[in-house]
Amino acid sequence: MSALSFITGLVLIIIVLWDAFETVVFPRRVTRRFRLVRFFYRLTWRSWSGAVLSLVPQKRQENLLSFYGPLSLILLLAFWAFVLIAGFGLLYWAQPGAIKTPTGVVSFDACLYFSGTTFFTLGLGDAAPLSALARFLSVFEAGMGFGFLAIVISYLPAVNQSFSRREVNISLLDARAGSPPSAAEMLRRHAQDNAMEALTGLLHEWERWSADLLESHLSFPMLVYFRSQHDNQSWLAALTSILDTCAFVSVHLAVESARQAQLTFAMARHALVDLALVLHAPPREPETDRLPATDLRLLRTLLESEGMRLHAQADADQRLAELRRMYEPYVFSLSRRLFMQLPPWIPEADRLDNWQVSEWGRSRGFARAGTRDRAENGHF
Repeated sequence: MSALSFITGLVLIIIVLWDAFETVVFPRRVTRRFRLVRFFYRLTWRSWSGAVLSLVPQKRQENLLSFYGPLSLILLLAFWAFVLIAGFGLLYWAQPGAIKTPTGVVSFDACLYFSGTTFFTLGLGDAAPLSALARFLSVFEAGMGFGFLAIVISYLPAVNQSFSRREVNISLLDARAGSPPSAAEMLRRHAQDNAMEALTGLLHEWERWSADLLESHLSFPMLVYFRSQHDNQSWLAALTSILDTCAFVSVHLAVESARQAQLTFAMARHALVDLALVLHAPPREPETDRLPATDLRLLRTLLESEGMRLHAQADADQRLAELRRMYEPYVFSLSRRLFMQLPPWIPEADRLDNWQVSEWGRSRGFARAGTRDRAENGHF
């Protein structure tokens, strides 16, 4: 029993330390199926999202789902600390007479208590190590407690900074592509006043944003659960709308933006596929076509009415479908996993941008028909 307890405690400590190293320090993606942090997030996310979606009214669901990301990070640190304390407690318990207790009885509860006070360096003195090995372990555990505190101090700001960098461009997309963002609105707004050069600059910014997303979210995978400030925005919706725009520009527009669209598409898809791999979200075919033939014709009509020159190649639609198959199964799978809505290609309803409304209602002078309504009714 003593040998089994010692081995179990040692294994728990090694697993947690390696898991924390891969999550906090190691900058590369980790695709190994068995990871403590992956088990933690899969269990807690399913429990949290299942309870919210089944027990909470729909209008409050997004708000409560947004609590999970920051809360899970705190719970993960607490989970690591508890497993480490339990692991050292087993090491002490495996040594008869290794610690002194006020009652003189060395039970597992007493060893767990001693391990906790040592880990958090409380120094209460009511329990103390007696053997040489116990003294060594207590010093080592106390040092690990200091290291754990340093991880918390450095880890939380790094995660928050990565989240803030991600959200800046998502907020900037509001006035450029609508709320939620869509490829039709992004292209239509940049077609006005011949602003295609601005579209090229925007796609260049999003190429760098996708690279930053790839680096930060592979280093801190829990960021995928951090949701945006507004219910109709998310990193997944923004990334999808950018991929939609790049796919359309690459094959349908005879402008200089096409080259930048190809570069941004490559970087955005790279980030998307790697995140799906880390989250073990295999690609799944969408249940419905996001851009049926009727909507594609409607989109072409809308953009041509705004002065865009579209390619008349017979295979343009087929090439667009091939590009969509390269990313839509991944965004659909992540959407199902994270319960984030995917943006439409063409906005369905009369919807104002987030900057045009407030908690007290819509601002005056901004009422307008939706993109689909303008296209179908011939009002451009």
